[in-house]
Amino acid sequence: MILYPIDHPEKYAKFGMKPSKGVLFYGPPGTGKTMLAKAVANECSSNFISVKGPELLTMWFGESESNVRDIFDKARQAAPCVLFFDEIDSVGASRGGSGTSAGGAGDKVMNQILTEMDGIGEKKNVFFIGATNRPEILDEALLRPGRLDSLVYIPLPDPEARIAIFKAVTRKTPMAKNISFMQLAKMTEGFSGADIAEICQVAAKSAVRESIEAEARYKSAQELQGDEEIEMDYDPVPELKRKHFEEALRSARRSVAG
Repeated sequence: MILYPIDHPEKYAKFGMKPSKGVLFYGPPGTGKTMLAKAVANECSSNFISVKGPELLTMWFGESESNVRDIFDKARQAAPCVLFFDEIDSVGASRGGSGTSAGGAGDKVMNQILTEMDGIGEKKNVFFIGATNRPEILDEALLRPGRLDSLVYIPLPDPEARIAIFKAVTRKTPMAKNISFMQLAKMTEGFSGADIAEICQVAAKSAVRESIEAEARYKSAQELQGDEEIEMDYDPVPELKRKHFEEALRSARRSVAG
């Protein structure tokens, strides 16, 4: 759905069809929508430009629309390019609402985005990816055919995905042999990828703290013995242990309710 329009636009031209210009990733926060967009760009050897929706909004008249034009100009110059709009609901909400932000710039930014998307053209080889946690508030014009006409739901990770996430996050971390990624995956049902990364981070902090405290005790013991030169010839915490993960899991919480 995503790679073919970028890699093989000539195939669509052969059958008299225009390739899709964009896709919307939606789903709970922390499930890897941004990482997936980067993976798409890498897979098709395209440049990648990432923009967060709120970054476009300013209180100065005309500046927000100018920001949008500049971003699309950069994408055209960098073609083939994947242009990723994170938190697109901040600028792509239904127009005419009472909650317009940045001095009413939201509607104008939305209009400018729609204009730029229509003006990309299939020959520019720019693919647009939006990401949101709230697809229900997006303007219908943004989701019509020819714009973000494909919607891809990014769910919470299943057990196999959670195992893969634990392995990916700790790939450079020395791990004790008694740590079971399968067991960790079972204990993190309902956790997002970001939640799992946080668990690994907290476990690492616990190991760092234990290592520093052990080294301090060792140095104190050496000083009491009257040694002039204190050399650390051992590593008190050479690897991440199961107890570090157990400590991290006790304070872990799901960021996605339900």
